[in-house]
Amino acid sequence: MTDEATVFVPGHVTGFFTVHRDDDPTASGSQGGGVTLADGVSVTVERADDRRVELNGQPASVDAVETVLDTLDAEAAVVAETDLPIGSGFGISGAMALGAALATNSVYERELSRNELVTIAHGADVRAGTGLGDVVAQAAGGMPIRLEPGGPHHNEIDAVPCRPRVEYVTFGELDTGEVIGGDTDLLSKAGTEALSRLVSEPTPEQFAYASRRFARESGLLTDHLREVIQDVSEAGGEASMAMLGETVFALGSGLSDAGYDPEACRVDAAGARLV
Repeated sequence: MTDEATVFVPGHVTGFFTVHRDDDPTASGSQGGGVTLADGVSVTVERADDRRVELNGQPASVDAVETVLDTLDAEAAVVAETDLPIGSGFGISGAMALGAALATNSVYERELSRNELVTIAHGADVRAGTGLGDVVAQAAGGMPIRLEPGGPHHNEIDAVPCRPRVEYVTFGELDTGEVIGGDTDLLSKAGTEALSRLVSEPTPEQFAYASRRFARESGLLTDHLREVIQDVSEAGGEASMAMLGETVFALGSGLSDAGYDPEACRVDAAGARLV
């Protein structure tokens, strides 16, 4: 028995996705491609008499975390720390839900399997309207290709077998719920085409190209991000928009070469894990 446990969950940048809805939130989700980041979220769960959730030292209202704690029947303190921008396309909500599930299982000895815990966190993120594929990608690590939607008992995941350098720069926030809760036919069509491109050639370069086309064809690309991506292209790099945030990510040194001052890390190797 332990009084606390800490889990590291990588950040996740989605390059393209589709939307699949089901009455069962664990079967809902998305197909798509993304990169998990060595920059991530540290989530500590402590035994407590009263439930509380904190993010970077401040009280936080995170519906997905509340659902995880309800499901695991735990009145715990969940304390998360991250240097990643919040609300800007890095899967912070999913990371907190997944970290809370894995750490709570350890502290409260719920004796659930990893897939069961990922399923709980994925369903909680879907129910909260804050993500459709972040949790399963963050559990896997690497450059996951989500071939089928849903949690572990429904999905199928492959990967691009590379760990390139990733740069990112953020200019603001976007509301994930507004996008995935509205009419998603256009973006799902663009996402299906992007997935087909990446499956046919699973390389970092094809991922960047498929993501960039998706950003344009889905109608999600903002004018400002379009200019940044064009700057990177003119500098000989590969960049696209993080889904969903006012964020541009690039593989290699594309943003630096274009004159920006980005954050940089490598692709995460192992996925969410106890530390």
